[in-house]
Amino acid sequence: MRLRAAAPDEAELLAALHATAFEAGWPAGLIADLMTAPGGAALVIEDDAPQAMILFRAAGGEGEILTLAVDPRRRRAGLGGMLVEAACGLAREAGAQALFLEVAHDNAAAIGLYRQAGFAEVGRRPGYYDRGGGERADALVMRRDLNSALPNPYP
Repeated sequence: MRLRAAAPDEAELLAALHATAFEAGWPAGLIADLMTAPGGAALVIEDDAPQAMILFRAAGGEGEILTLAVDPRRRRAGLGGMLVEAACGLAREAGAQALFLEVAHDNAAAIGLYRQAGFAEVGRRPGYYDRGGGERADALVMRRDLNSALPNPYP
């Protein structure tokens, strides 16, 4: 297994991985656009093929995890945590003081991963995720302080 930066020309591979992790996977064009936007980046963990990926951006002193996808056969192996920590480090290097994300309120595994990584809930977006058939799910907004010199105001 190796962790590395992903290039925009790999967006098709990342979209295929994303589709295995989510019911409504993101298209390759969107992934490529987000990777090439100012401050955008993607990391991938792979062996023979991508096993996990994170897409994030850092600009204006803040960062945001846009998506994190782990092949369902590789979940609970620590890949998500490795990607979150790597993204936090790169966002910090890019000048971000904090990293934000949204996660479905009923995604207990992801919420647990983010809490373990030092994220705390700071808000809620009612009906943020469209589940189809008229169903919607709230998003929890989570934040992690990236400046270790300051105490985390959201323990």
